[in-house]
Amino acid sequence: MTRPAETRQRIISAVLRIIGDDGVAGVTNRRIAQVAGVSLGSVTYHFATQQDLLRASMLHFVDCETRHFGELAKQSQTGSADLEKVVELVREVANTVPQDSERIAPYELYLHAGRDPELQDAASDCFTAYDKLAATVLTALGVPDADKVAGVVVGLIMGMKLRALATGSGTTDDLVDGLLMLVKGAAAGSEGPRNP
Repeated sequence: MTRPAETRQRIISAVLRIIGDDGVAGVTNRRIAQVAGVSLGSVTYHFATQQDLLRASMLHFVDCETRHFGELAKQSQTGSADLEKVVELVREVANTVPQDSERIAPYELYLHAGRDPELQDAASDCFTAYDKLAATVLTALGVPDADKVAGVVVGLIMGMKLRALATGSGTTDDLVDGLLMLVKGAAAGSEGPRNP
């Protein structure tokens, strides 16, 4: 017998898959029931409205992301890091974001959050976790004011991943190379002006 928490999780996972495949507009109770392998009544029992479904899906995604990236940030708080370690960390982060329909869903939900103020807090929590990881790594690399540039780094990563999803091109190496150029430039800038 499936427990209610398992059924709820299957529904949320189905919603994320559907959003990734067909966008928010593709989310219907019948489709969710089919993809989740649950009865139609289970969907409406656990979630009274479509907005409830979308919020729960966004919160689930955010919870997973904040835990994952929070753990990576803790692992990175060693006080110092070399570029080789950072390259591996960036590769790990980038490779946990596969270019498939499941990873399109968060972008759809972020856009939907722009229309639904109740989702904006969840989206903000997720970006805070991304920023914290970026600031931790940048600080370990000796980048000054890392917390001020962390959002830019996160924006670059998100933009590169969105570009790869939209075009079907781009690799983790492209992302890593771009980030390394930024980090090296920021670290060099902290050494002060150079004499001609």
